[in-house]
Amino acid sequence: MDALNHFETRNTFLLSRLEWLAGFAVAVTLTVMHWGEIRWPVFIGLFVVIDAVGYIPGAVAFRRSRTGDISRNYYIAYNVMHSLLTGGAVVGLWAWLVRPEWALLAVPVHLLGDRGIFGNSLKPFRISFEPKKDRLFEEFETACSLPASHAAASATAPADSRVTSRAAGAPDASTVRSSADAARHPGA
Repeated sequence: MDALNHFETRNTFLLSRLEWLAGFAVAVTLTVMHWGEIRWPVFIGLFVVIDAVGYIPGAVAFRRSRTGDISRNYYIAYNVMHSLLTGGAVVGLWAWLVRPEWALLAVPVHLLGDRGIFGNSLKPFRISFEPKKDRLFEEFETACSLPASHAAASATAPADSRVTSRAAGAPDASTVRSSADAARHPGA
């Protein structure tokens, strides 16, 4: 992965998740170390509000939709509530306006747990709200898992199929994005 290829293979995604898990482990360790100093109603409230606002409404709408198509507003709510920037702003404002406290660890515990344990990140509009492997990403993943000699031999086949797909109005394979890419480029 680099600045021009915004996708991850199974292995690079696993390595990213391990990094998120390391941060999650630090947040959980601090939570356990300061267990008696945590105001639990604040911790639970901060932990729950992320999904109460950002995930549950979209999940309900998705399950009620016959086609799986839901308003972009659900994606925006999810991405805002699950953003490390939003979480950092909430923690910073709380520490400034209320007080710094260990209950604020609920935010990194939730967000880093989502990324590390579940592999969830921000959601691009073109991908299903609930996890469902996109056909184009599945093709990319299969191609990237081939040994280099097979990938080089089949390099012309994807080009031919892309031309056919584009002629039929399907997206170009170069637009394939993973959920990890969504974390770095929300709404793309």
